[in-house]
Amino acid sequence: MEELEVIAIDHGWSLMKTPSSVFVSGIKEITTEPALKDNLLLYKGKYYRVGGKRMEVRPTKVIDETYYLLTLAAIAKELKLRKKRKAKIYLAVGLPISRFGAEKKDFISYLSRERELSFAFEGDYYTITICKVSVYPQCYAAVADKLSVFRRRQLIVDIGSWTLDLMPIEDMIPDEGDCFTQEMGLITCMRTINEECVRKLNGEITESDIQYIMRTGESELPPEYTEIVVHGLKKFADTVYQVIREHKYNLQLTPITFVGGGATVMKLFSSNAGDNISYIEDVRANAKGYEFLAKVALMKNSGKR
Repeated sequence: MEELEVIAIDHGWSLMKTPSSVFVSGIKEITTEPALKDNLLLYKGKYYRVGGKRMEVRPTKVIDETYYLLTLAAIAKELKLRKKRKAKIYLAVGLPISRFGAEKKDFISYLSRERELSFAFEGDYYTITICKVSVYPQCYAAVADKLSVFRRRQLIVDIGSWTLDLMPIEDMIPDEGDCFTQEMGLITCMRTINEECVRKLNGEITESDIQYIMRTGESELPPEYTEIVVHGLKKFADTVYQVIREHKYNLQLTPITFVGGGATVMKLFSSNAGDNISYIEDVRANAKGYEFLAKVALMKNSGKR
């Protein structure tokens, strides 16, 4: 257990998250050696620039090399903070709970296809061994270390880049039969906002400008664009509550905790408020949860020996 480095990664469609870093889920091959080493990955003789513009959403994350390469960058960022260049790795990752059973096996195979590998990131060379890959349910992971303080029945709403997940928890255990996932995350919201900008103002705005308003409630845009963005975010928040209502949850009585990148959107732009509603605004909450669950598993296994 002491030899293993637990590296937890939340593979988002918009952002990659580890317990200590956040970066855009984008990567682009560079045909010649670049002059700058910032966010530069060297793997199997090819150079890649990490970050920049996010990748388009695909049917799955194992469809090509993109998320494998992004995983290497995430590992490097964590190891650099730990001042390690060689390590045995225990990868802790996640999937939506409603797709957990269907995608878990393929995700593990994808991330563990090479047991021993070497690569460079930002000029530093790493040699790692992938010893184990564990997949945990996202949404649940974000609150795994807080279950003891929840009420007997709690609804967790995870609003990510691409999906909205509803997960009821009863007596500290997820009720998988009532879990629900819908493709209506923040990317969909930003697309709708930009469609409205084009329709009304004949111009688009960048996702980073929209994300800044999402995170802070403040805007650096002209008033006419700001108005469209704020209206779109309020409408998105109302739609989220409508989905919750359609699943027979009483918005005044049900203890609801919002997590994920959309938690701040719900806090800043929703008209709903009450003592029954809380927010976990740290976008790294799932990654931290994967790390927590992996370390608990390691401790349990160590105790059995």
